[in-house]
Amino acid sequence: MIRAIRGTRDLLPPDTDLWNRVEAKVRDVFARYNFNEIRTPIFEDTSLFARGVGEDTDIVTKEMFTWEDKGRAASEKSQSLTLRPENTAGVVRAYIEHGLDKQGKLQKLYYIGPQFRRERPQKGRYRQFYQIGAEIIGPPSAGSESPARDAEVIEMLATLLNDLGLRGWALELNSVGGAADRARYNQALRVALKPLVYQMCSDCQRRAETNPLRVLDCKVPEDQPIIEKLPKISAYLDDACREHFAAVRAMLDAVGIPYTINERMVRGLDYYTRTTFEFTHGDLGAQSAVVGGGRYDGLSESLDGPRAPGIGFAIGEDRLILALEAEGVTAAGSLDAYIAPLGAGMNSHALKLARELRRAGVRCDLGDESFRLKKSFEAAKRAGARYIVIVGENEVNSGEFAVKELASGKQETVVREKLKAYLSS
Repeated sequence: MIRAIRGTRDLLPPDTDLWNRVEAKVRDVFARYNFNEIRTPIFEDTSLFARGVGEDTDIVTKEMFTWEDKGRAASEKSQSLTLRPENTAGVVRAYIEHGLDKQGKLQKLYYIGPQFRRERPQKGRYRQFYQIGAEIIGPPSAGSESPARDAEVIEMLATLLNDLGLRGWALELNSVGGAADRARYNQALRVALKPLVYQMCSDCQRRAETNPLRVLDCKVPEDQPIIEKLPKISAYLDDACREHFAAVRAMLDAVGIPYTINERMVRGLDYYTRTTFEFTHGDLGAQSAVVGGGRYDGLSESLDGPRAPGIGFAIGEDRLILALEAEGVTAAGSLDAYIAPLGAGMNSHALKLARELRRAGVRCDLGDESFRLKKSFEAAKRAGARYIVIVGENEVNSGEFAVKELASGKQETVVREKLKAYLSS
C-alpha cells in the first residue's frame, strides 16, 4: 500500500473546517489593514535562499529539498532548484523582479501556502508545513523604516490571534541591531565562546566559527546554561537602533499590547535586523512559537535589488491549529439542513428545493429517495446537520415541509417561502 511520505500528512474533513475558518479570518483581518495577497512559486533558484536566508543557517546547510534541473535540451544549462523553505525571500525576489519599488509606495503583501524543510518530524512540525505570512516593504521615502510599521504588524497579529479565539499567547520582543551592531556583537561572542565552546554541541562548535550569533538559536538543553551567561546584544546597539526599538515598545504600550523582552531571541534567519519578535503558546511544549518575524532592512540589497527596508512574519499554521484546538476552539457553524426525499420521484423535487436554499446561502446536504425515513435521519446526523427537511409527495403538493431540529427533536411545519429564514435563524 502506498502511503503519504514521512513528514507529510493528509488534512481531512472535519479537521479542514478549522483550517478554512482560520484562513478566512486571516483574509478578513489582513484586508482591514490593507494587505493584498501575493502568490509565488513553491520552488526557486537555490541561490535565492543561500544569499537571502544565510549560507550558515540550519535551513540552508541541513534542511532544504534541492535538486539539479538539467533542462530538456542539450544546450540548456542545468540549474539548482529548491522547494521553498520559507517565503520572505521569494516575496522580496518578486518585489525586485517586477519593479514594485517604482510604484513609490509601501507594498503590504500576504501569502498562505506550503513550505518544505527536511526536519525531524515532531508535534506540529512537518516536512511539508503551512505558513501564513505578511510583509511590508518599500522605499524609505514611503516610510518603510518607520517603527510604526513594526508596531502595526505586531498589533495586527495580536488582533488576528484574539479574533481567532486564541487567548493563551505571549509576545516576546528583541532588537538584533544593524549590520555594524551585529559585527561588534559577533566579535564579543567569539571571545566569550572561545574557552567554553568545546563543552557545547557540535552545531554550536561550528556556529561559533562561522556565525556566533546562531549559537543563541541553539535548542540543546545542555547548552542553555552557557548561552545564558553570554554577552547580551543590547549592550552593542547603536543610538539609532536603541531609539527605533524604544519607539516600537512605546507604540505597543500605547495600544495595550503586552510583551516581554527576550535578548536571547535572534530567530533562525540571517536577514533579520533591528526588531525581532515571536508569539508563543504554552500548550505547544518546548517548540512554543506560533508566529515569528522581524525586520529585514538589507535583504533587497543582498539580492541585488534597490534599498527597500521591510518587516514581516510567518505564522506556522499547523502549530496555530494545534494551539486553537488545545483551547477548545472549533470551526464556526455546521451544516444547516439535510434535505430528505421520501418516495419515488422525489429526488428531483428535493434537488430543486436544495438549489433554492443553497442559492439563498443555506448550507444543505441531499439524501436519496431510496432511503427509508430512519436511514435519512441517520444520514442527517452523520452529516452534522442542524435540521432535517422532509420532501414527500404531500409536502410538494401543499408547499409545507416538516422540519425537525435534530438536537432537540422539536418539529414544525414551515411553508416553502419561509424555509430559508427558518433554517438560517
